[in-house]
This record gives sequence, structure tokens and C-alpha cells, in this order.
Amino acid sequence: MASNDAGDTPATPPSGFRGRVLAPGTSQVSNGNIANIITIVRIVVAPLFVWLVVADGGDDGVLRWVAAALFIAAIATDGLDGALARKRNLVTTSGILLDPIADKVLIGGALVALALVQDLPWWVVVVILVREIGITLLRFLVLANRVIPASRGGKLKTIIQAITLSSWLVPAWVILGDWVLGMNLVLMGITILVTVVTGLEYLVTAFRAPALDE
Repeated sequence: MASNDAGDTPATPPSGFRGRVLAPGTSQVSNGNIANIITIVRIVVAPLFVWLVVADGGDDGVLRWVAAALFIAAIATDGLDGALARKRNLVTTSGILLDPIADKVLIGGALVALALVQDLPWWVVVVILVREIGITLLRFLVLANRVIPASRGGKLKTIIQAITLSSWLVPAWVILGDWVLGMNLVLMGITILVTVVTGLEYLVTAFRAPALDE
């Protein structure tokens, strides 16, 4: 019988939904563990806040505030699921795959919602989503024969995107005045620049990385 004390035995690979959900240890891990549940909740929240933004219709009312609160709460948990998984030895392949997907679903949902209510031009949505989806696909394509280190600016990019989209979703201009709109334009400009630059950086790194059989 495997011990539940970390470091006693090698971790048992997850098998479906049987195994540890919350407790730390080295025994079998469930794919339905707490870290993965948090990640899935982040994904599920996305269509809800998109609907709320669209339902508000650009009126900057209660629905818009609720949508912004949901987005901020969901994006703020980025890192919580990963930290829990590492601390309690709940890391699973499904969690590793789902975590970046959750980030992209949240960011993409916010961009699309803002464009649907005509707060944000569609070309901005296209530029950012092409970068995000393109790099994700590239990562899967080259994963089999290349080891590519994570982009140094990747995490910074996600943080900037989260801050910018939170500022755009929260109708703070209703209370603080139109200067907030100007600040949002500057933030979005920085976001586009960082998103594109880090995408190019990743492409360069990917094509320079040696193949595993070299």
C-alpha cells in the first residue's frame, strides 16, 4: 500500500477519477482533483461573463459590473490551480493541458465580448487571438521533437492582458470620468505590442531550438 507522505514513493499516475482529490501525498491522483476543478470552473465562467456583457448591451449597468467581477475573479485564480497541484502533488497531464487553455478561453472571451458590444475593434481581437491560438498550435506541433523553453515574457504578457481587459470590462468611467477611457486605450496599445513581441520571440526560440535527436 502506497504511503501518503510526500517523498516516500514515486507518484502514481492518474487513472480517470479515482485517487486523491485534495490530500497531499504520492498515491494515485484523480483527474477530478481540486486543482483541475478550479481550472475547469475558470473555463466554464467564460461564456457566462460573455453573455452578461452582451446582455448589458453597452449600457454600463449592473450586468456589466457582474461580468467584470466574474472575469476578474476567474483570471485572478490563474496560478492558484498550479500552485495547489504542485504543493499537494496533484499534477496531472489533463491539468497541464487545461491550464493554458483556461487562460486563453478567458482572455478570448473578454476580447470577443468587448467587440460584440462595439467597445473594441475586431482587428484587435483578431491580432491577439491569432497570436494566442497560433502559438498554442505550434507548441503542440513541435512538442514531439523539440524542447522549447517557456518565453520569458509569456507570463508578463498574460498579466498585462488580464489587467487591461479587467480595466476595459469594469465601466469605471461612469464613476471616475472619461480619462479612464484614454487610459484604457494606452493599456490596450501596450497589450497588443507585448502580445505580438512575445509571440515573435516564441517563434524565434521554437525554430532555433535543436531537435531531440540532434
